[in-house]
Amino acid sequence: MQIKKRSGALEEYDPAKITQAIKKAFFSVGEQPGESLLAGLLTDVEGRLADGELSVERIQDLVERVMMEHGHFNAAKSYILYRQKRAELRGARQALAGQIGVDGLEECLSRIQAEFDPALYPVTALSAQFAGFAKPDMDPAELLAVLTKAAVELTSPEAPQWELIAARFLNLGFRLQLQEECCRRGIGSFYEKLVYLTREGLYGEYILQNYTKADLDEAAGFIDEKRDDRFTWSGLDLLLKRYVIRTRQHVALETPQEMFLGIALHLAMNEKKDRMVWVRRFYDMLSLMQVTMATPTLSNARKPYHQLSSCFIDTVPDSLEGIYRSVDSFAKVSKFGGGMGLYFGKVRATGSSIRGFEGAAGGVIRWIRLVNDTAVAVDQLGMRQGAVAVYLDAWHKDLPEFLQLRTNNGDDRMKAHDVFPAVCWPDLFWKLASQDLDAPWYLMCPHDILTVKGYALEDYWGEEWERRYHSCVEDPRIPKRTVTVKEIVRLVLKSAVETGTPFTFNRDAVNRANPNGHKGMIYCSNLCTEIAQNMAPVETVSTEVLTREGDTVVVTTTRPGEFVVCNLASLSLGNLPVQDETAMGEIVRTAVRALDNVIDLNFYPLAYARLTNQKYRSIGLGVSGYHHMLAKHGVRWESEEHLAFADRVFETINRAAITASCELAEEKGAYSLFSGSDWATGAYFEKRGYTSPAWQALAQRVQRSGMRNAYLLAVAPTSSTSILAGTTAGVDPVMNKFFLEEKKGSMLPRVAPELSPATYWYYKNAHLIDQRWSVRACGVRQRHIDQAQSMNLYITNEYTLRQVLDLYLLAWEQGVKTIYYIRSKSLEVEECESCSS
Repeated sequence: MQIKKRSGALEEYDPAKITQAIKKAFFSVGEQPGESLLAGLLTDVEGRLADGELSVERIQDLVERVMMEHGHFNAAKSYILYRQKRAELRGARQALAGQIGVDGLEECLSRIQAEFDPALYPVTALSAQFAGFAKPDMDPAELLAVLTKAAVELTSPEAPQWELIAARFLNLGFRLQLQEECCRRGIGSFYEKLVYLTREGLYGEYILQNYTKADLDEAAGFIDEKRDDRFTWSGLDLLLKRYVIRTRQHVALETPQEMFLGIALHLAMNEKKDRMVWVRRFYDMLSLMQVTMATPTLSNARKPYHQLSSCFIDTVPDSLEGIYRSVDSFAKVSKFGGGMGLYFGKVRATGSSIRGFEGAAGGVIRWIRLVNDTAVAVDQLGMRQGAVAVYLDAWHKDLPEFLQLRTNNGDDRMKAHDVFPAVCWPDLFWKLASQDLDAPWYLMCPHDILTVKGYALEDYWGEEWERRYHSCVEDPRIPKRTVTVKEIVRLVLKSAVETGTPFTFNRDAVNRANPNGHKGMIYCSNLCTEIAQNMAPVETVSTEVLTREGDTVVVTTTRPGEFVVCNLASLSLGNLPVQDETAMGEIVRTAVRALDNVIDLNFYPLAYARLTNQKYRSIGLGVSGYHHMLAKHGVRWESEEHLAFADRVFETINRAAITASCELAEEKGAYSLFSGSDWATGAYFEKRGYTSPAWQALAQRVQRSGMRNAYLLAVAPTSSTSILAGTTAGVDPVMNKFFLEEKKGSMLPRVAPELSPATYWYYKNAHLIDQRWSVRACGVRQRHIDQAQSMNLYITNEYTLRQVLDLYLLAWEQGVKTIYYIRSKSLEVEECESCSS
C-alpha cells in the first residue's frame, strides 16, 4: 500500500510512523500509553483507511478523530497543536523556497526541519535573517548564498547547529553548480569524471592504469552523499576552496565524497589482496571523519604530482657546498608544498676560522637569512610562502643573536622574520636553571671543538654529552663566550612572549626514548615539533669527470645521510569511541596501513627523502579533537581525571598502533633496521613500564615478527584538517568556546564542537586554563608516544617571566620532548599548515 505525500510523491505505508506520532502526543501531556492501547488506536485508524484517498493529510485527520472518539482529549489536543505548528513551519519553508527558486531547496529545508529542533532552529528565524540580506535584483544562486550567510550569522552558543544548517545550503549551491559544469563537459558517472580529469592532467594517470572500469564502478557504489551532512560550514567551505580538484580556471569538478574516494583509491592502489575492501575502509575512515590525512595527502593524493608528506628535516653540514645543498633541498621541498626543519648545530659560529684564517666565518645568522629569503621566494604551490624551522643547540656560540632573529629590537641585518627559530636543550641547562640561574653557561663553536677535540659535541647526548661538554669547557684551546644561565633564559622568554618562539626541543629526553638509537641520533625536530627520527647530513663522496656516449659529464656521488620525512594522519578523537578498545583497534589498524602505503605511493621531491623513508618506513599517527573528546566525556581539563583519561586513551592508541605495525611486518616484512632496535630487544616496552600480560605478549610478538615502521606516533597541530573534521585542533584546548572571526568584511561565528548545555562548562578557554595541567597532560601522553607532540602553552599578560620559566622546567621534569608556540593572549602567531594532519 502506498501513501501520497504532500509533495505528490508516493512512499510505502509504514504503520510504525502512526504509532510513533500517537505515542509522542501522549508523552507530550505526561501520559504513558501501553502497547495494547497503541495497537487498538492503530487498528481503528487502519480500519477507516479502506475508503477514500490514501494520503498523509487524511491519515492525520483520522488519527486526530480516533483519539477524540476514544476519549483521549488531552493527547488529541496536543496532536492538533503539533499539526498546526508543523503546518506553519511547512508554510514558512515553502514560502522561503519559493522566494529563492533553487531546485532541491524545499527538500533540503524539509530535512532540516525534521533533523533539528524547530524550537531552536525555526525556519521563521531563518526567513527573517534572510530578508535582511536579500536584494530584489539577486538571481537564485545569489539568493542561496545569502540564505547560507543568514544561517551562518544565526550561529550562537545557544544555537550552535546553525553552522551545520549553513553547510547544507552551501553544499546545495555547490552541487547545483557542479552538476551544471559536469553536464556541460559530458560527465555522467564517476568513471567518466576520472577519464575526463585524467585527460585534462588534473588526475594522476596511475588511477586508471591500476583500476579497471568495473573496479571504479564498484568504488563509486561506496559513496554515501549523506555524509556531507557531517560538515560544519567552516569545514565544508575550507574543503571546497582548498582541497577538491579544480580546473586551471578554478572551476570545481569534484564533490567532497568523490575527493575522499579518490584519496582512498590512491592509498589502496598497491594492495595485493582485498584491494577493494581496503578502498572501502579508507573511504569510510575519511568520509566518517574518524581519521584525517595530512594536508599534502588530502590535497595531492590522486593528482599527477602526488607529494603526500608534510614535513622534511635536514642536517646542515659545516661546508659551503653542504649549506647550499640544504637550502636547495628546502627550495625543492617548498615547491611541492612541504615544510622543513633545518638543524644548524654543525655550522661554525661567527668569528670562527676558515682554512686556518681566524675570524673569517660569518656565523649561522647570515645563512639563516638566506633560508629566510628562500622561504619567501619559493612559495608552497602558490598558496603561501615556504615554511621552515631552524634549530640551534643551546651551547652554540651564536645563540644570543639567534634568539633575537624575530624580535623587533636590534640590527635588522641580523633579523629573519620569516623563519621559526628553535633551540635544542640538554638536561644540564634545565638543571642549572632550576638550581642556580647565576651559574655560568659556556657557548662554543662546533668547528673549534671538532678541530681541538676531534669529535663533534652535538653527536652525543645525555651523560656522555655532559662529560664531553665539561671537558670542552675546561680545555683552554677552545674559545668560549661565557654568559649566565639567567641571560639565556631572559632572551628566550623575551622572544617567546614577543614572537611565540623559539620552539623547544629537549634533546636528551628525545634520544633517551629513541627506539632506533642503535642506528643514529636525533638532533632536532621538524617545522611543527612533533617528529623525532634519526638524522645524518647528506655528504658528497666524490666528483668525477667522465665521458659518456661521446660527451664529457661531471658526476657527483653523494652519501644520502638520513633526510627525514613525515607521513602524517590524525585520529579525530572527538568523533571516535575512544573507550571501546576493539573499535579503536580497527580504526588505528586502518590508519596505520594507509600511512604505510603512503611511503610507497609518495612522490618525493628529493631522492634522499625517498631513501630514508623506505629505510625506516616511519609514520606519524597523531590525534585531533582532544578537547572535543574531553568535553564529550564530561572530563574537566584541570583535573586528575583528565590525566587518568588521557593515560588510558593513549595507551590504547599506542598498543593498537604497535599491533597494526607488527601485523604489517608479518604480512609485508619488517623495516630494514629492525634488528638491534629497542623494538627488537624489548627495551621499548621496558622504558615505558609496559609490564601487563597484554603488553608482554605484544612485546614477544614484536620480537618474533618485527615492526613494519621504525617510528609510529607523532601529534601534529592539525590546524586545517581539524576544521574539516569539525573538531578541535591537535591536543590543544579551544581558544574560545564561541568567537567571531572576521573574513572578507563579515563577522563569522565559530563554536566549539558539539557545544551544548552538557558540554558547555567543559570547554574552558585556553588562556584561562592553568597551563601546568596542560604540561602534566603532555607528560602523561608522552610515555605512549614514541616521537613528540605539537604542544602550545597559552599565557596572558599577567604571567611573570618566572612563571613562564617554571612551565619550561615543569615540561622538562615531566619528560615532555618539545614545546611548540608560546601563545600570548596579546600575540597572534603564524600557524604552520604544512603539518596540518
